[in-house]
Amino acid sequence: MDRARHLPLLLLIAFAVVWGVAAFGAGLPVFDDHPGQLYRLHHAVSFGLAPWRWNPGWWAGYAELQFYPPGFSYLGALLHAAAGGLLSVEATYRVLLWATWLLPGLSVYALLDRLLPHPWLALPAAVLALTLSAESRSGVEEGLRWGLVAARLGWGLLPLLALSLLRWAEGGAGAPLRASLLLAAVVLVHPAHAPAGLALIGLAALVGSGTRVRRLGHAALLVALGLGLTAFWLLPLLAHLSLVLPLAWGDADLAALGRRVFSRPLIVVLAAANLAGWIMRGRELLAGAASTWLLALAPAMAGLIVTDAVLGSAFGILWIPADRLVDSLYLALILGGAVSLGAAARRLPRVPAGALGLAALAVTLPLAGGSPEPTLSLWPGGRSQWPTYAQAVTGTRLGDLWAALRGVPPGRVLFVRSAVPLQYGTEWWRPHSHLMSLTPVATGREIVNGTFTHPSPVAGFLYSGSVSAPITRLVEQRDGETLFGRPLAALHPEEFDRLSAGLAISAVVALDEDAGRLGFLTAHEGFRGSERIGPFLLFVATAPRPLPEPVAPGHLRLLLPAGPAGFTPAGIGYSPLWTAHAGGRPMATRRGETGLLEILAPARERLSVDLLYGPGLAEWAGLGLSVASLLLMCLGRRLRPMS
Repeated sequence: MDRARHLPLLLLIAFAVVWGVAAFGAGLPVFDDHPGQLYRLHHAVSFGLAPWRWNPGWWAGYAELQFYPPGFSYLGALLHAAAGGLLSVEATYRVLLWATWLLPGLSVYALLDRLLPHPWLALPAAVLALTLSAESRSGVEEGLRWGLVAARLGWGLLPLLALSLLRWAEGGAGAPLRASLLLAAVVLVHPAHAPAGLALIGLAALVGSGTRVRRLGHAALLVALGLGLTAFWLLPLLAHLSLVLPLAWGDADLAALGRRVFSRPLIVVLAAANLAGWIMRGRELLAGAASTWLLALAPAMAGLIVTDAVLGSAFGILWIPADRLVDSLYLALILGGAVSLGAAARRLPRVPAGALGLAALAVTLPLAGGSPEPTLSLWPGGRSQWPTYAQAVTGTRLGDLWAALRGVPPGRVLFVRSAVPLQYGTEWWRPHSHLMSLTPVATGREIVNGTFTHPSPVAGFLYSGSVSAPITRLVEQRDGETLFGRPLAALHPEEFDRLSAGLAISAVVALDEDAGRLGFLTAHEGFRGSERIGPFLLFVATAPRPLPEPVAPGHLRLLLPAGPAGFTPAGIGYSPLWTAHAGGRPMATRRGETGLLEILAPARERLSVDLLYGPGLAEWAGLGLSVASLLLMCLGRRLRPMS
């Protein structure tokens, strides 16, 4: 093969490596959400891959990987295990970060290198996919710098799904079963990209030659197998949907979305390029079913966004807000623009492909600007935009706070705020890090708050006072303002004592800028006056608030003090997978007003209660369905290709 064909790929990789070293080559990044994502990787490594495994560290306990897409953490745990101890969890996270950064650009290049007449024509789209920000959750600014890594990784998988379908979309007889694996990977990494994956499969069935009914049947089988592979996670998630609150803080207004998208000149140029592709197709200047397939993805995604925005708000369906689908629309516009570029190259055979590809880059790169984020992040900026773990822990004296927390009485640590600021200021959006989310790893102490916006009912109660309402504001917007849905300044010591007792809070951490609104602590006889550690104020309970004692994995023992008959908090978050037993007899359970597990105890002097946790019917059914889907895939591959 001509070595010159590899030059565009080498240039893409060289740029990406230099960019990555400048951004996060100095150490483990901890800006914004990164510490919480690292915590979830610790969960997968420490507790295993079963999504229903209970993690006690956050929010009085939660099945962290059941109610958050687990694919990123799974990949890290498998990489960590494959390294045989040579990679720490932190080093594994950094490897995953490199993969998350590189994947969109490389996967788009791989797809278009197969489709377009020359690799140089794939380079512009690959650069756009690699560097896109534009307020996209999967872009560089939010998906990489902010730490929304699962969104970006899932987005980067979509071109690989398209690549697996390419031959079938071109008219090939056999529907590729590997597409089911990739669809499953997209769902497990981030379900917000599942609609685009389903659109790719459905459109591939429609554009290819052959019997339409048979091809749609094959597409349905691919989707069924893909969703079946995820059933071990998806079925229990749907069965226990009341335990996860919709994170509905995005803007789903259709007019606002339109302004956000089309206020960026580069997006307008890409949309015009897609329109040009349709015009060329109408004049029979664009050939090939696969080209039509990729061009059709943008209008399909636009239709899904409109449908989601209209019906989602009308029926209160908030699980995948319309603004999350914009990421896939951007990808579709990039791919459609590349298809149009390829069609133009075929009509201009005397123009070198390299010149045409570089000309396309020359047109798009000057349109990289934008606000509040650039459309393209062509350079990562200074080191201050990518703070490292060592810098942040030292600069905030968080290490000293962790040392102090190791010595407080038994109980949980309540953080008044979700994040520690990294710059002076008063704006909620100023640079910050959710470093406190690593407190359970650093100290062994369980925490409440101290991490990013979270979907657990206990978190919902702390944010708004409700265990069932959608979470419509980011926790950073509440930091220093409210607690348990009450304004800080209006929260009375007696009310705080009642609300915090069930959570077994034995220490509270605030920031110095909260000092004037902490009367519920300073006037509380059960907490000692604050100790200042850097920017932190530490309040310690005068008496312990013990938690249930671990006996074995999935087995806790709770000692109830003397009291009358009735429901009493068990000190852990509610899940129907918890059962309570005393003296060999089962005890009734329910979810309390704060989202905690409550048990119906008899009148007693003291009572020892065993709390047992394990998979239920939905968990076993989902696992069985995933195993069956995998077996069907193996049999289908062994017997004959789909035709």
